[in-house]
Amino acid sequence: MEVVIVPDAAAGGELIAEAMAQLIRQKPDALLGVATGSTPLPIYQALTAKVRAGAVDTSRARIAQLDEYVGLPAEHPESYRSVLQREVLEPLGIGMGAFLGPDGAAEDVQAACKAYDAELTRAGGVDLQLLGIGTDGHIGFNEPCSSLASRTRIKTLTEQTRVDNARFFDGDIAQVPHHVITQGIGTILEARHLVLLATGEGKADAVAATVEGPVAAVCPASALQLHPHATVVVDEGAASKLKFADYFRYTFSNKPGWQGI
Repeated sequence: MEVVIVPDAAAGGELIAEAMAQLIRQKPDALLGVATGSTPLPIYQALTAKVRAGAVDTSRARIAQLDEYVGLPAEHPESYRSVLQREVLEPLGIGMGAFLGPDGAAEDVQAACKAYDAELTRAGGVDLQLLGIGTDGHIGFNEPCSSLASRTRIKTLTEQTRVDNARFFDGDIAQVPHHVITQGIGTILEARHLVLLATGEGKADAVAATVEGPVAAVCPASALQLHPHATVVVDEGAASKLKFADYFRYTFSNKPGWQGI
């Protein structure tokens, strides 16, 4: 696992966006796994700036969804499909025909989960998967004690998660779904490159457990230690609990420039 410590979220976004741009230049139809939330926004903004400047053409790229609410129609403004359409696809000039995601409104949710896993396989697998991390070490909606071999499946949201997400539903928790579909940890680990971005001191304990702790289901993100190409990008706040922070800084500053992340 490579750990890269950057000054702030904007610097992290630029670093990851350039890695994505390099991938797309080499493979124009790359399948990019994306996440929702505020953390990855600097990545999408930096990549959009590159597209508008003519530095990269994303028109043939494909987008794969990490998770989705169960029970919301695809056109609902707070479905993750709609959010990604606004924040990723439209700014990058990618049509919905190049979008892969689970059907959160399916009558048979378990079948929809299996179908999405199969769709990712048919598409050739995810080339680069973006990830955020929760303060408890979760990735996607794989909460602590999730199986490290888990596949795309339905998960029940905690009450606190529903309270936190109520701000997107006019402050009304009754509108927040109780369940989500999420790629499992085993599914996530099949991507060829995993890139996790974490910012702020609130994520410091989770980052330390992910990078320097044991591989354990109690910290789902620690499964990234098992991946052959995992990159963790953190700002100074999120890096503040890392015992080997100076080593991570040294190795990144001395690696060959052509190597990327």
